[in-house]
Amino acid sequence: MKNKYYYECVDCGNKIETTEVVYLCPICEKKQDKNLPPKGVLKVLFNYSDLKTKTFKSLEKKHFIDLLPINSAKSLGFLRVGNTPMYKISKLENQKLDFSLFIKDDSQNPTFSFKDRASILVSAFAKENKIKTISAASTGNAGSSLAGICASQNQKAIIFVPATAPKAKLTQIVMYGATIIPVMGTYDDAFDLCVEFSKKFGWYNRNTAYNPLTIEGKKIVSFEIFSQLKQILPDRIFVPVGDGVIISGVYKGFEDLLKCGFISKIPIIIAVQAEGSQNLIKNINSKSFKYTPSKTIADSISVDIPRNFNMAVQFMKKYKGESIIVSDKEIINASTLLSKNTGIFAEPAAATAFAGMLKYKEMNLIQKDSKNLVLLTGSGLKDLNSVQSEITIPEPIDPKAKNLEQLIKNRLS
Repeated sequence: MKNKYYYECVDCGNKIETTEVVYLCPICEKKQDKNLPPKGVLKVLFNYSDLKTKTFKSLEKKHFIDLLPINSAKSLGFLRVGNTPMYKISKLENQKLDFSLFIKDDSQNPTFSFKDRASILVSAFAKENKIKTISAASTGNAGSSLAGICASQNQKAIIFVPATAPKAKLTQIVMYGATIIPVMGTYDDAFDLCVEFSKKFGWYNRNTAYNPLTIEGKKIVSFEIFSQLKQILPDRIFVPVGDGVIISGVYKGFEDLLKCGFISKIPIIIAVQAEGSQNLIKNINSKSFKYTPSKTIADSISVDIPRNFNMAVQFMKKYKGESIIVSDKEIINASTLLSKNTGIFAEPAAATAFAGMLKYKEMNLIQKDSKNLVLLTGSGLKDLNSVQSEITIPEPIDPKAKNLEQLIKNRLS
């Protein structure tokens, strides 16, 4: 192998050795059906036997560059992406937990979402290959992420979004100076248009899963989890799922650690989906893929056809992953409970993972003294409309009112 990495098709096993731009397997791409998840999604693989001679700490010291499909950490630019905080939560609702609960807060990335991990790696690859224009389809987070990262890297971003995307996310995209193209339709419509026009105009496409580097960027969170827990694995990780790229990234990171000999097993990873968009989970064991149009408050994981379905399902079956469905009501309740108990305000898609953990707890599926981690993927400030039903802003008080003291006492009761 000439290069330090190569691509392998998750469907047919075709191997592609190149450092040029590549998206899907050329063999499987010809067999696409627009009503089915894409075939030919590529996995990036490395020469793991060489890496077994290294220590985890030595790889970490070099920003894991030996396990990334780029040449230099300098290409990642100056924004701090990753190295997000992990918090240990001992109590919920003033009740002490009998298991360890960790919160990995990826809303602390530069554009306030997990998507920065994918965007920065795609941007770095583009930089090393002298590519100036990058496109993406997004329900908001991936688009605002790419727009922000490109602004920091002196690159041009073109973002296709459903016109119904939350205004805060659309505002971010515009403020970062990207070209925004609202689409009258779903995320899937925006995705297909983005691919079509990227081919026509020669843009480098960041679309999730379609670009294999998105998974490589997201996998770094697993390296961080392993490092922050002092190289001890959690028993479970709860991950919000839409397209299946984040969960694939989490799996891929741990699989890389496994192949390098740093770990002997992979944690149980729980895919958590919204009841109104469960097209990945409900098709895991189906002989033929069938989807239901999505409708959920968790817009970031509202997906009709999961773009990384095949890889995500392969990972879940190989490493015995689990899944759970939560309702929109459970998502909002989880977001409220999380905010009031930890001071972390998560958007609905992120709170979905926390809702999954709460449901496991209620079902007595979390063992005493076990280590459990919830991956929070985005800030609640991204979508304020979703929690308006839970909020009541009191009427203003008159500072000159005679009964001011009583008015304030009434507010405190």
